[in-house]
Amino acid sequence: MSKSYSPTWRVISVIVLRPLLTLLIRNKWSGTENIPKKGGVIFAPNHLSYVDWGTDALFFQANGRYPTFLIKDGAFNVKGIGPFLYKAGQLPVHRGRADAGLVLKEAEKRLAEGAAVIFYAEGTATRDPELWPMVAKTGVARLALTSGAPVIPIAHWGTQDILPYGSKKVKLFPRKTVRTVAGKPVDLSEWAGKHTSARALRAATEAIMGSVTALVADLRAEEPPAVPWDPNTSSRTVPGSTPTAQPAVAADPVVTPEPVASDEASPEVTGQ
Repeated sequence: MSKSYSPTWRVISVIVLRPLLTLLIRNKWSGTENIPKKGGVIFAPNHLSYVDWGTDALFFQANGRYPTFLIKDGAFNVKGIGPFLYKAGQLPVHRGRADAGLVLKEAEKRLAEGAAVIFYAEGTATRDPELWPMVAKTGVARLALTSGAPVIPIAHWGTQDILPYGSKKVKLFPRKTVRTVAGKPVDLSEWAGKHTSARALRAATEAIMGSVTALVADLRAEEPPAVPWDPNTSSRTVPGSTPTAQPAVAADPVVTPEPVASDEASPEVTGQ
């Protein structure tokens, strides 16, 4: 079990966060049998809203795993929030710095200690106009192939109704339902030992996100798009079609910390 956190803050996060979110949000869970009870594990959820970190934390805590999020460093400077994040053992991600990739080394260390690391592979809330998972960064695959830790795909649906991306207005009433599901571990054996190969990292990332997207599709009872939204081109390009333009989004909220993920080969961390 990882000791990279304050047990006192861990208890506080459980006795405060769990009752509060249970009161404010109706949570429906499935696939909990796929959550390992011990040992290092990477959870890879889709990303819809700033509310994701709260409902995901509740999901993992209630199923026996204390979550370690990768969170943008600015959140650690927020009065009242930053000290809690440090003491709770969360990992700050420094964007735009030469040492940004060091967070993956720290995450790998935590995994070796038996931690549950939460990695939002898309790097930010999805920009897909229909809210499907978009093309992800390869940091999650790099961490998985380097550490050997299993990757459990996670999907949730409903947080976008509470706090849509780009909005600062929280909509708690009437009480919303958030459904969360854990899938079976993603089989990455094909790429074992290939963590330095850009092609292998991309393929492994696509396998992870394919599993996440399939879970989202089940929650939505809809067919996902054949090609994921690419945030670099702001389009979903299907052979023979014209790329779909991305609608404008509002400025980022600044009051809530957002978990983020690492970038491609650097592995630089990105986000809003």
